[in-house]
Amino acid sequence: MSSFWKYRIALLVSIIIVVPLGYIVRFSQGLNPEWLHDALGSVAYEIFWILLFAFILPKVSPLRIAIAVCIATCAIEFLQLWKPPFLQAARSTLPGRLILGNTFVWADFPVYFVGSFIGWLWVRFLTSSPPKFVEGGDSKNHFLDFLFPRVDLLGGVSPPKY
Repeated sequence: MSSFWKYRIALLVSIIIVVPLGYIVRFSQGLNPEWLHDALGSVAYEIFWILLFAFILPKVSPLRIAIAVCIATCAIEFLQLWKPPFLQAARSTLPGRLILGNTFVWADFPVYFVGSFIGWLWVRFLTSSPPKFVEGGDSKNHFLDFLFPRVDLLGGVSPPKY
């Protein structure tokens, strides 16, 4: 399997992990204070969008994606100050509420920056080299080759050969 497809699979698995985790954190009742639910949910929201755009646009720099997502989510936050009927109608639906939000909060901006930074780190991690202590790890090995080792059908899993 090529590293391109390994990267796409790793992004897809990451999205599958982040989405339910974000909903659990956002809507659970266990964390106190209440702002922590919103903050951690917003971090997951940023990470989700970065992973999704990295999946859709795999050749675009993770930094560009993270910056674009951060700017877009900040713009969406400001958009919550505008209340035309068509946006209010969209916000009355669950997808509209989840994507557009409904309440402008200044405190969301630092969380968006933190979430974008973590999302950028996440994508960078998926494209980085494995540590040298990993068997066969050197600066030429791609981290995804470590995550997805080649499978020898007769002998089981074998480390990648370079």
